[in-house]
Amino acid sequence: MTAVVVTAVFYPKPGKKQELAEAMHRGIAAVHGENGCELYAIHDAEDGTITMIEKWSSVEALDIHGDSDEVKILRADVADLVEKPGLVTRMTPIPAGTEAQGQL
Repeated sequence: MTAVVVTAVFYPKPGKKQELAEAMHRGIAAVHGENGCELYAIHDAEDGTITMIEKWSSVEALDIHGDSDEVKILRADVADLVEKPGLVTRMTPIPAGTEAQGQL
């Protein structure tokens, strides 16, 4: 199986970045229990967005996640705090260097 890395960029409404980050916590905790979730964490980006970086054990696990109740929780919790839909990008790692450092 090939791992899948995902970035999901969330665009907070003006003055709502901290509230958005806090609102995401319940959904994140739920997703951590999903089968195939290796990494699911939010980051404060310099451009004013909140970026989720995810790593899934397989495309199949990620596809199941996309339709999960956990994602529905996350979407509901952030709906009133974002300006527009998030930008989600799926990527396949290209390993380089050591096994521990060469892929996310």
